[in-house]
Amino acid sequence: MQNTGKLPAVRGLAAAALAFGLAAPPAIAQEEFILAHAMNTDHVFHAISERFMEELGDDSGVSIAYHPGGDLGDWVSLFEQSMQGVVPMTLTWASSDFDKRLDLIYLGYIVSDWDEAKQLYGPGAGMLDVYNDMLADLGIHAVGIIPTDFGSVVIRKGVGELPVNFPDDPAGMKIRVPGLSIAVDRFNDFGFAAVPIPLSEVHTALQLGTVDARSFSTAVETYTLRDVLEANILTNDYFEVAFWLVNKSWWDGLPDDVRANLQAAADETIAWSWEEAERKSDEFLQKAREAGINVVELSDDQMNAAKRIVYENEWPMMESVVGKDIIDRIRSVVGIE
Repeated sequence: MQNTGKLPAVRGLAAAALAFGLAAPPAIAQEEFILAHAMNTDHVFHAISERFMEELGDDSGVSIAYHPGGDLGDWVSLFEQSMQGVVPMTLTWASSDFDKRLDLIYLGYIVSDWDEAKQLYGPGAGMLDVYNDMLADLGIHAVGIIPTDFGSVVIRKGVGELPVNFPDDPAGMKIRVPGLSIAVDRFNDFGFAAVPIPLSEVHTALQLGTVDARSFSTAVETYTLRDVLEANILTNDYFEVAFWLVNKSWWDGLPDDVRANLQAAADETIAWSWEEAERKSDEFLQKAREAGINVVELSDDQMNAAKRIVYENEWPMMESVVGKDIIDRIRSVVGIE
C-alpha cells in the first residue's frame, strides 16, 4: 500500500462540497509514515513489506510511503534514522555502533538449524523482550524479530581455494566482514585476515580482488554476487535475524487503534515470514548452484572445529558484555554447557 495521495483528494472533495452548499464529508483520519529498508526486491525484506501492507488493507487508517532498495540509506543509516524519527519504521539489522550489547544478535553458532532458530527468535520465544530492553535506551522499539537466513563464506572467482579447516586453511586470506568487532574477531580467530568493508562496496571489492572472500553471506546475497563468485562454503556460523524497528516516541504517540492494527499486521506477517525465509534460502541456494557456484558443506569434524573456536573465544567475551543470565538462557536453548 504505497502513499496514494488520498488525503489531498479528500480535501478537494470537501472544498467542492462547500462551494455547492453541501455538507462536507466526514474527515478521514490517516497516519502517514515511511517504511524503508536497504535490500533489493529479491530479499525477504521486500516480501515481508508487501505482505505487511496487504495485511493492513485499505481501511487500516494508515498511508505508507514504501522505500525498498536502500534509496533512503544503507542499513546502518536506517537504524540511526529510526532512532531520530526520520524514518519511523524500518527493517534492518542491529547496529552495535550505538550499543555494544546489540552484538548479541551476531553471536556465532547460537543455533544450528531452522527449528532451533524459531525456538529462540520466533513468535512468543521471549528474545524480543531481551532486545527491547536494550533498544529502549536508544529511543527505538522492535515490533518483531525477522528471520533472514544462515550466513556463510563465499570465495571470489580465480582464488581456487576452499578454506574449510579452521584456523589452518585460510592462512591469512583476506575476507570482507561487516564493520562489527564481533565479526572481525571471529574471522581472525578462524585464520582469515578480516577486512571491514561496507555492504555497498562488497561487489567491487570482490571484483577487484581487494578481498578474496566474503563472510556473512546469505543465500540470496550469494546469488546476487554470482558473477564474481566461485564457491559458497556453508559455515552457517551465525543465524541472521533483523529487527522490525519503529521510533519509540512515534509508536507510543500513535492512537491506540492504529498502533494495535499495525502490531497485529506485523505479528501476522512475522509468523508467515518464518516459512517464507526458509523457502527463499533453499530457492536461492539452488539458484546459486545452477549459476555455477560450488556450494560446499562442512564435514562434522570441520563444523565442530569452527564451533569450538567460537564457543571458546566469542561466547565468554559476549557474556562479559550482556551478562551471565542472558548467555545462560541462550545456552539452555542451544543445548551447550
